[in-house]
Amino acid sequence: MKVIIGCDHAGFALKMKVADLLENLGHTVEDAGCHSEDSVDYPVYGKAVANGVAKGEFAKGILICGSGLGMSMVANRFRGVRAALCNDLYSAVLSRRHNDANLLVMGGRLIGSDLAEEIVKTWLTTEFDGGRHEGRIEQLDEI
Repeated sequence: MKVIIGCDHAGFALKMKVADLLENLGHTVEDAGCHSEDSVDYPVYGKAVANGVAKGEFAKGILICGSGLGMSMVANRFRGVRAALCNDLYSAVLSRRHNDANLLVMGGRLIGSDLAEEIVKTWLTTEFDGGRHEGRIEQLDEI
């Protein structure tokens, strides 16, 4: 699967670990930045990742900032992007099963790398339930 990943300075260390995990799982990873812990503006990187998902260039996207809140706000402004902030496994499961989330957001200052790796693996392997949830996704797309 083609996955695009991005972060701000607060998410850089975790992004590097998640990118390695994705590659080890056999995914093709596009790193949209940032590329260090030097302070940057998160909207620049959130836009790059969300745009790639919105255009269909990537099946999934992952964004990491300090809390995950800023990146979530950026990503959900793009038509067709369903970004879900998941700092626990249950949210990761429900974001896929009920919301067909195509962009995962995590808070690099809130969770450790072991939990983040489990969230990513769970999020990538959980299928959308469809059914009654499909109509809700269509309603989101109309907004």
